[in-house]
Amino acid sequence: MASEQASVEAPAAIEKYSKRVVLETLLGRSDGGVGLIGQRVVIGGWVKSSREFRKEPVFPAPEVVGSKDASCVEVLQTRLPFFRSILKVLGIGELRIHDKLDSVVPKPPQASISILLISDGSCVPSLQVLVDSALAPPSIVMPTGTCIHAEGILQKPSLQGKQILEFKAETILYIGEVDHNRYPLSKKRVPLESLRDLSHFRPRTTTVASVMRIRNALTQATHKFLLENGFLNVQVPIITRTDCEGFSENFLVTTLLGNAGTEDQSSAGDTWGVKLESIKASIKEKSKKIEELQRTESNKEALASATHDHKKATELASQLEEKLKAKIGKPMQTVKVDFSKDFFSSKTILTVSGRLHLESYACALGNVYSFGPRFRANKNYSNKSLSEMWIAELEMAFSQIEDSMDCANDFLKFICKWILENCTEDLKFIAKRVDKSVVDRLQFIVTSPFEKVSYTEAVDALKKVTEKKFGEKVEWGALLSEEHKSYLTEEIYKKPLVIYNQPKELEPFYVRLNDDGRTVASFETIVPKVGTLIRGSQKEERLNMLNTRIKELGLDNQQYEWYLDLHKHGVARCSGFSFLLDPLVLYATGLNDARDAVPFPRSFGKANN
Repeated sequence: MASEQASVEAPAAIEKYSKRVVLETLLGRSDGGVGLIGQRVVIGGWVKSSREFRKEPVFPAPEVVGSKDASCVEVLQTRLPFFRSILKVLGIGELRIHDKLDSVVPKPPQASISILLISDGSCVPSLQVLVDSALAPPSIVMPTGTCIHAEGILQKPSLQGKQILEFKAETILYIGEVDHNRYPLSKKRVPLESLRDLSHFRPRTTTVASVMRIRNALTQATHKFLLENGFLNVQVPIITRTDCEGFSENFLVTTLLGNAGTEDQSSAGDTWGVKLESIKASIKEKSKKIEELQRTESNKEALASATHDHKKATELASQLEEKLKAKIGKPMQTVKVDFSKDFFSSKTILTVSGRLHLESYACALGNVYSFGPRFRANKNYSNKSLSEMWIAELEMAFSQIEDSMDCANDFLKFICKWILENCTEDLKFIAKRVDKSVVDRLQFIVTSPFEKVSYTEAVDALKKVTEKKFGEKVEWGALLSEEHKSYLTEEIYKKPLVIYNQPKELEPFYVRLNDDGRTVASFETIVPKVGTLIRGSQKEERLNMLNTRIKELGLDNQQYEWYLDLHKHGVARCSGFSFLLDPLVLYATGLNDARDAVPFPRSFGKANN
């Protein structure tokens, strides 16, 4: 009983810097917030849905009308039946007099209560908020997306419904109004594909908000695991002279084109060509979506929207084709870039990996890691990867490939368990709206042993498959496709898979060459549905082998001069891996496209915000 009393009297937790109560601290309680009834709080959020409850008009009693405080209008309104009787006896037209009375006495607006469901992004449930029309007109507060900041009382629901707690506003502190006709989320259930072009609004939807909270939890779990296991957080450069893999498509960093002042004809043609290629890829994607919607016949509104977008994209592609043809017909110029005049006085790129830079710090500090964006300018579309990806990379001194594989397995199990324990409500919602098997999938990683097979064993296993024909031929030395990896994890081994000892041609120059001279000490951790989540390797510590590999791959020796210098002076054996956050978000949420799993997606032809 004492504990119950304490629960009732415990005040709502106030957010330190905004002086408001975060809804998760109310609705996430075991009692749903009932123990806080009667407390005065400040809340803030956005309207998810709304309805209006009209109050019955209340007329004053006769004795009140007769009082000296009653107005002439009130007297006329209450005595109207009496006057009508007299007028009827005298034979005076009632209707005409009634019309005149109505025109003289305007009808006051009917009082009402706006019933709002408010979300502040902290949890899945919404709070029911009552706003009297005397505080704010329903037309202002009811549109979906309206921002409400108010002070009031927590109380038991005054109307029947699913809510067990409601908030009665007594003071409106702020209203952020919405133009209902132009606000893109005014319609219910906007498709995820449409939301990709509205990345500044889409976190207000319940689905995207849940995905972002799960993504946040994965990020927290990553830092927690690494810090608890003795890793130091080191920030590696995003702008670099070093292509850490040697064969990646890179984004060039330069200020020279901006200083040119005008766009030459060749660059304009290239720009239009890239844009045209992007739009054609988009048209192809929209066509597939239309076919899918036509098959299911489940969402006519989404089908109409997709058809409209397809038509507009086709028209734009035709216009660009005409412009490009006209441009190609004119003389073109070429641009030669002198990077010695650039901002950094040399050619610089956005990094594809920070593991080389991390190795230099591992050789001084031991175990280190970095977590941030990595960039690839690949034009080949994949729904599992983007041009800007978020990757956690770590490097361990005095370790070998077996140590990295063990660390990767423990790491993956830890963060999946963390999600299961800390994102219960979001996972329930995702299971209901997106994919009912998300919890089982996460549990599958936590409880299943990881199978370790060599690349050669994996290829041999695929070659023995007779009941399925793969899109790409299975042969030793070729990169395993997503289809190959999916079949290995889902059909052959039926568990998370670690494939190690890859062919040296498939890996960067810095990966340690094995004794067979054909393979290197690298590995991939693969799971069903999304494929590769982790790529790791042991670093080549032998200077002569590094020089040989750089020469074999035809790389620019000068850009790796600092890295080679590191290996001349007390280098340690190191190993580590890169963890791809975006595919794990797909795995944990059941989404199929990485563009829906990141806050602001960057992909070929698209960087809207």
